[in-house]
Order: sequence, then C-alpha cells, then structure tokens
Amino acid sequence: MHEVRMGITVVLLISVVAGLARITRGPTLADRMLVAQLFCTTAVAVLLLLAADPGAEALRDVALVFTLLAPTVVITFARYRAPTGAGP
Repeated sequence: MHEVRMGITVVLLISVVAGLARITRGPTLADRMLVAQLFCTTAVAVLLLLAADPGAEALRDVALVFTLLAPTVVITFARYRAPTGAGP
C-alpha cells in the first residue's frame, strides 16, 4: 500500500510542475492565482497521503493549516482585485 501512496504522490507532484509552467505562461494575475490554489490543494493531498504512514500523524495538522489558508488567500485576492467604490 505504501507504494501506491507514493505513486499517487508522484503524480500529484507532476501536476505541480505543470502548474509551474502555467505560472510562467499565465497572462493574467487570475491565472497565477488559480495555480496558487492548485499548489495548496496538491499540498493538502500530498500531506494527507504521507500522514497515512505510521509516525507521521502530525502531517494531518499541517494539512489542516493549508486547508484553512487556501480560502484566506482567495478572499485576499478577491479584495485586492475588487474595483474601488463598488457598492453592494
């Protein structure tokens, strides 16, 4: 089972490399923000896969921190990109 988890982890890390290529080619800030979300989601998945190993339970706490950080980054980005003087 350990080999399966490591294989999935490698596939996820390959998706991060593809995201890095998108960052360099991304024409807009929104494209780069989506890749940042991909990084955060992938980090959570990798950490949870690695936390399944005995003795690595603390990685679940780190994954929780990343999970809570992701929406905060999106909200900050949305407030930063919102037009000034916009009403409800």
